[in-house]
Amino acid sequence: MTDTTTAKGTAIRRRVAVLTADALAPSMAGPAIRARHIAEALSAEHEVRLVTTGPCSLTDERFSIVHVDAEGVNAIEAWAEVIIFQGFLMHEYPVLAHSSKIVVVDIYDPVHLEQLEQARDLGEQKRRETVHAGSETLNQQIRRGDFFMCASEKQRDFWLGALGAMDRINPQNYDADPQLRALIDVVPFGTEDHEPEATRPMVRGVIDGIDGDSKIVLWGGGIYNWFDPLTLIRAIDIARHRIPEIRLLFMGVKHPNPAVPEMRMAVEARTLARELDLIGTHVIFHEEWVPYAERVNFLLESDLGVSCHLDHVETAFSFRTRILDYLWSGLPIVCTGGDSFADLVEGEGLGRTVPAQDPQALADALVEVLTDAAAAKAMRANVLQVRERYRWSVVLRPLLDFCRDPHHAPDRADPLVLPEPDPVPEPRHGLLADVGLARQYLSQGGPRLVVRRVASRTAKALPRPVKRAVTLVLFGRNGRPGV
Repeated sequence: MTDTTTAKGTAIRRRVAVLTADALAPSMAGPAIRARHIAEALSAEHEVRLVTTGPCSLTDERFSIVHVDAEGVNAIEAWAEVIIFQGFLMHEYPVLAHSSKIVVVDIYDPVHLEQLEQARDLGEQKRRETVHAGSETLNQQIRRGDFFMCASEKQRDFWLGALGAMDRINPQNYDADPQLRALIDVVPFGTEDHEPEATRPMVRGVIDGIDGDSKIVLWGGGIYNWFDPLTLIRAIDIARHRIPEIRLLFMGVKHPNPAVPEMRMAVEARTLARELDLIGTHVIFHEEWVPYAERVNFLLESDLGVSCHLDHVETAFSFRTRILDYLWSGLPIVCTGGDSFADLVEGEGLGRTVPAQDPQALADALVEVLTDAAAAKAMRANVLQVRERYRWSVVLRPLLDFCRDPHHAPDRADPLVLPEPDPVPEPRHGLLADVGLARQYLSQGGPRLVVRRVASRTAKALPRPVKRAVTLVLFGRNGRPGV
């Protein structure tokens, strides 16, 4: 391996794998966008492989981008020194849970809170099962991770509670860093480091119903069950009598990941717009997901960005990534109150916030921003100032610092102190069950995993001094298996 000079001196060039399940293609959603920018930033100092278990058609000369199956995940785990992943990959590929490598868990998106709304479409029993499975999957990650990334300080408080429930707030981690920033830090979603530049007309005079005189209100992302497009559509119905040229544009409806189905809220949004006779005149659904490199044209041709959600727990701990696009392009923002971005919009003068499910208040805010040129100009200026805090080069600093000196969390250095959870329910006791379990571990992680699991299960019944002795014999002083 070679060395590379960093701001902190000379750092070892590491092998870093960045894993996502989302499509890495011209049309990408938030998780894939985030993974790509993480890989890009780390590639300046490390050998990086950006890996997806979904569709893959991107290339980049600075780092490799590959699609893998289960065997490919095993190979990536064997190659990497540091593994960064998001979503449900640890649950789907147990080799990640049992890896001896340094594992960084990206929990910027509290998916189990999203599922409280998303899973309503599945029926009550299936909904309960889905939410429970999501929580258990996240608990597995929390028990295993060496370093965690979340999107805001409010989220960090939330995840600290989860870490505490899983016994990760313990003397080992506390003594290493009483603030616990070495365990979990804030790494928000970011904005592009370069200035936005239009490449071609894509909205005005191109999309039916929108011309050069239109006042465009942009909904800059998907329509999911935890959002509230219905109140916004009703607000447009009110506002059009004061601003006939107002147009609400849903930038992309069909999710680029084929595994994500159209959600109930998208159907209800179309139905309401049709009932109010707004379809194609004042409310336009751009069905296809806009390619990532071309979204800038939608942003720069719009007059303001909007984000509307319901008043529930998902909102409280969310981080609306579409807001970052609004910041990048200098758009005034009108949004529902209740999340961390609403506080930012209100506190920094970036636009207007309104109560949840209040069509009249939302209509008034839209009209004000679209008609008061002086106020809109001031909002744009404030937006351009605030966006500097959210450049990818700024927000990724905690991760870049960690990867310059990657290490196991102190409580993970001793596998007998914090045993790894089984990825499957405990089997029945007996010789045949033990043999079957050993075969399972052997296939998942080889002899090393068998030794670790046997040691961890045995240690539960041992006094602490004996645990320490067994640790030194089986794992050595660095916590790595000796097989």
